Amino acid sequence: MKYMMLIYADPAREPVYGTPEFEKMMSGYFALSEKLAADGVMLAGEGLKEAETAKALRVRGGKVETMDGPFAETKEHLGGFYLIDVPDLDTALGYAAQIPSAEYGTVEVRPVMDYPDAG
Repeated sequence: MKYMMLIYADPAREPVYGTPEFEKMMSGYFALSEKLAADGVMLAGEGLKEAETAKALRVRGGKVETMDGPFAETKEHLGGFYLIDVPDLDTALGYAAQIPSAEYGTVEVRPVMDYPDAG
C-alpha cells in the first residue's frame, strides 16, 4: 500500500543552514533516503522551498484566485514529503519515525487512495 509521509516543521525550530546541527539533520535525511531506496519502498521524496515562495490557488464562481504564501496560517509548514509503498501502516510509521524533522516537527502519514481501474 502506498503512504505519503508529509513533513511539517516550525521554521523557527529547524537547525540553521550551515551549522553542524543542520549538517547532522541533512545527513539523517540522506541516510533515510538511501535506506528507503535499498529497502525497495521509496517511490518519491523531495524537500520543498520555504512557504513564502508558495502560491495558493482556488476557483470560486468560475474565477481563479491566487494568493501568496501558505493558505493556512500555522507555525508548522509543509517542508517535504516521502511517498513509499509498504505492506501496512505500522511499517510506514516505522519509517516515518526515522525522519529527522520528527524530533521537532510533525510527520503526517496518510494512505494514498487506490482507485479501481476505470478502463
